[in-house]
Amino acid sequence: MKDMMDSIEQTVIDILARQAVLDPSDIATGDRLDALGIDSLGMVETIFAIEETFDISVPFNANEQNGGGLDLTTVASLIEAVHALTGETVA
Repeated sequence: MKDMMDSIEQTVIDILARQAVLDPSDIATGDRLDALGIDSLGMVETIFAIEETFDISVPFNANEQNGGGLDLTTVASLIEAVHALTGETVA
Protein backbone atom coordinates (compact mmCIF):
# COMPACT_ATOMS: atom_id res chain seq x y z
CA MET A 1 0.00 0.00 0.00
CA LYS A 2 2.90 2.38 0.67
CA ASP A 3 3.96 2.07 -2.99
CA MET A 4 0.44 3.06 -4.08
CA MET A 5 0.57 6.17 -1.89
CA ASP A 6 3.97 7.11 -3.23
CA SER A 7 2.60 6.55 -6.73
CA ILE A 8 -0.38 8.84 -6.13
CA GLU A 9 1.84 11.56 -4.70
CA GLN A 10 4.32 11.35 -7.55
CA THR A 11 1.60 11.26 -10.21
CA VAL A 12 -0.14 14.34 -8.75
CA ILE A 13 3.20 16.16 -8.62
CA ASP A 14 3.90 15.17 -12.23
CA ILE A 15 0.50 16.53 -13.31
CA LEU A 16 1.11 19.78 -11.44
CA ALA A 17 4.61 20.07 -12.93
CA ARG A 18 3.23 19.75 -16.47
CA GLN A 19 0.57 22.35 -15.74
CA ALA A 20 3.00 24.79 -14.11
CA VAL A 21 5.78 24.08 -16.65
CA LEU A 22 8.16 23.11 -13.85
CA ASP A 23 10.39 20.16 -13.11
CA PRO A 24 8.68 17.81 -10.62
CA SER A 25 11.70 18.16 -8.33
CA ASP A 26 10.89 21.89 -8.04
CA ILE A 27 7.53 21.12 -6.42
CA ALA A 28 7.25 20.55 -2.67
CA THR A 29 4.17 19.25 -0.91
CA GLY A 30 3.93 22.46 1.11
CA ASP A 31 3.68 24.65 -1.99
CA ARG A 32 0.49 26.57 -2.67
CA LEU A 33 -0.91 25.89 -6.13
CA ASP A 34 -1.29 29.60 -6.88
CA ALA A 35 2.37 30.12 -5.95
CA LEU A 36 3.27 27.53 -8.60
CA GLY A 37 1.50 29.72 -11.15
CA ILE A 38 -1.60 27.54 -11.40
CA ASP A 39 -4.51 29.94 -11.88
CA SER A 40 -8.22 29.06 -12.00
CA LEU A 41 -8.06 27.83 -15.61
CA GLY A 42 -4.93 25.85 -14.80
CA MET A 43 -6.72 24.34 -11.82
CA VAL A 44 -9.58 23.20 -14.04
CA GLU A 45 -7.10 21.59 -16.42
CA THR A 46 -5.29 20.00 -13.47
CA ILE A 47 -8.55 18.58 -12.10
CA PHE A 48 -9.44 17.15 -15.54
CA ALA A 49 -6.02 15.48 -15.75
CA ILE A 50 -6.38 14.06 -12.23
CA GLU A 51 -9.88 12.76 -12.96
CA GLU A 52 -8.71 11.08 -16.15
CA THR A 53 -5.52 9.66 -14.64
CA PHE A 54 -7.10 8.23 -11.49
CA ASP A 55 -10.58 7.50 -12.94
CA ILE A 56 -12.25 9.58 -10.24
CA SER A 57 -14.68 12.48 -10.15
CA VAL A 58 -13.74 15.62 -8.26
CA PRO A 59 -16.84 17.55 -7.12
CA PHE A 60 -17.32 20.66 -9.29
CA ASN A 61 -17.21 23.07 -6.36
CA ALA A 62 -14.86 21.00 -4.20
CA ASN A 63 -12.62 23.92 -3.35
CA GLU A 64 -15.44 26.20 -2.21
CA GLN A 65 -16.67 26.38 1.36
CA ASN A 66 -19.47 23.81 1.80
CA GLY A 67 -18.73 22.55 -1.66
CA GLY A 68 -17.44 19.07 -1.11
CA GLY A 69 -15.08 19.43 1.78
CA LEU A 70 -11.88 19.22 -0.21
CA ASP A 71 -9.03 21.66 0.24
CA LEU A 72 -7.36 22.13 -3.13
CA THR A 73 -5.03 25.00 -2.25
CA THR A 74 -1.73 23.21 -1.66
CA VAL A 75 0.12 20.30 -3.21
CA ALA A 76 -0.32 18.28 0.00
CA SER A 77 -4.05 18.98 0.24
CA LEU A 78 -4.54 18.03 -3.41
CA ILE A 79 -2.68 14.75 -2.83
CA GLU A 80 -4.82 14.13 0.27
CA ALA A 81 -7.97 14.78 -1.78
CA VAL A 82 -6.88 12.28 -4.44
CA HIS A 83 -6.20 9.71 -1.72
CA ALA A 84 -9.71 10.31 -0.31
CA LEU A 85 -11.40 10.11 -3.72
CA THR A 86 -9.57 6.93 -4.69
CA GLY A 87 -10.32 5.31 -1.34
CA GLU A 88 -6.65 5.07 -0.41
CA THR A 89 -5.81 6.04 3.13
CA VAL A 90 -2.83 8.20 3.96
CA ALA A 91 -0.46 6.61 6.47
